[in-house]
Amino acid sequence: MGIYLNPGNEQFTVSVNSELYVDKTELIKYTNSRIGKDRPLICSSRPRRFGKTMAVTMLAAYYSKGCHSETLFAGFKISQNEFFKIHLNKYNVIFLDIQWMYGNALEEMKRNTSVSVVNYIQDQVISELKKEYPEYVRDTDVSLPSVLANIYIMTKEQFIIIIDEWDCLFREDKHNEILQKEYINLLRGLFKGTPSGAFLKLAYITGILPVKKYGTQSALNNFREHTMVSPRQMAEYVGFTEEEVKALCEEHDMPFEEMRQWYDGYFLGSTGHVYSPNSVIEAIDGREFGNYWSRTETYESLMMYIVMDFDGLRQLIVDLLGGLRRRIDVESFQNDMTSFNSADDVITLLIHMGYLAYDNQTKEVFIPNEEVRGIFLRAIKNDGWDDVVKAVQASEALLQATVAMDEKRVAQMIQEVRMQNVSSLVYNNEVSLGSVIALAYYSACKEYMLIREMPAGNGFCDMVFLPKRTSSKPALVVELKWNKTAEGAISQIKNKQYVSALKEYRGNILLVGISYEKKNRKHQCRIEKFEM
Repeated sequence: MGIYLNPGNEQFTVSVNSELYVDKTELIKYTNSRIGKDRPLICSSRPRRFGKTMAVTMLAAYYSKGCHSETLFAGFKISQNEFFKIHLNKYNVIFLDIQWMYGNALEEMKRNTSVSVVNYIQDQVISELKKEYPEYVRDTDVSLPSVLANIYIMTKEQFIIIIDEWDCLFREDKHNEILQKEYINLLRGLFKGTPSGAFLKLAYITGILPVKKYGTQSALNNFREHTMVSPRQMAEYVGFTEEEVKALCEEHDMPFEEMRQWYDGYFLGSTGHVYSPNSVIEAIDGREFGNYWSRTETYESLMMYIVMDFDGLRQLIVDLLGGLRRRIDVESFQNDMTSFNSADDVITLLIHMGYLAYDNQTKEVFIPNEEVRGIFLRAIKNDGWDDVVKAVQASEALLQATVAMDEKRVAQMIQEVRMQNVSSLVYNNEVSLGSVIALAYYSACKEYMLIREMPAGNGFCDMVFLPKRTSSKPALVVELKWNKTAEGAISQIKNKQYVSALKEYRGNILLVGISYEKKNRKHQCRIEKFEM
């Protein structure tokens, strides 16, 4: 058993023994299905906090000859699979954590300037291979693919290669093209061509970025990619599913609706709603909902992308902050953090990083939840976003005016938000009006759950602000009208019985009608108390 060759199962044991462990072992059923098949190469790209490291330590614990894991997996879903024991601890596994190795390589380079990052990675693994296969590995060997090919020729033993954070070098040293090309050449040697087809049993690599492209050619186009844009068979293993989160909330006596408001929003095909595992675990462990993203990411990392000078990018971000969805093209993205040609390229990167969610069916992008909305708000508190920040800061006063039923003041404040933040070219329907209203009421999310297009009575209510259990404020049922009257909006709430959707709610309710008249470019507001 070594650090890189045939590691043990200690890391996965720690995860299993956690009080909040969620069984994702059926991922192994999918990886087993690729063994012995053409192109047994899997790339799982997902954001930080979405369980990448847990997945690779689980796979290492299952496949590695360096441990005995039958007892460890007993009772989990995969242990019931008919092929469970066929592949259990049967293979030579090479496990590389590139983030960790990159840090170690930099320290070594301080002592020895002749060392490169890629050479360091190869030397570390070759050193362990020499101990295991002394008769087949020479002191002069420096190429890891060549060493593995030679071992296979002499012994017919194949390898499973697992790489965590495969794209680390592209993220941490994004402008070092020499290093990147050396690294890609290493990966090509491991995963492309006839030699790799011989010594490679299976490859599983994780990262934030999809597989790197150079121009129009993919450097590793033989991988089966599973991304936040197209997760395919990996969707249910990317994060926590809604059923898994419901079970955790019930087990630990946490309110599921608040959990959903804070951390839901990613929607992955047939799997449906997906939650960030780290945030859910932190909220349950600390017994408090909040922004746990900031502990693993800086706001500057988001800011550097959303301030890029591409046509339409700023307006797109404002629309997303206002709760709108926007259709984008994700196909032109070059899969790195430097080659941007359009606003769509920037937005696509933010999808892969988890800052935005993507609906593969509608091809639309959106901000997934309140936790991430809070990150965007902190990121835009910089030069060039003053109007947006002012609108958000004024939202507390707008909420107070609404609760006080000050119709004139509400209309005036919404007018100010519209004039500051929305182009007249796009402000032309109830959808864009809804974006302005959601942005204007931004701070309401502290005390309310905002529900868009809520099924109610004989239709769908535009917006419902439902007070959180800690709030004493009234519920708000909001209807929007474009080029019609606010009185008409109130009448629609009553006639279509939108309030019936709040039949379980026992507090006070305000009916809020907001309209925009195109001719005079003015907003109107009408507010009534709901009479039972």
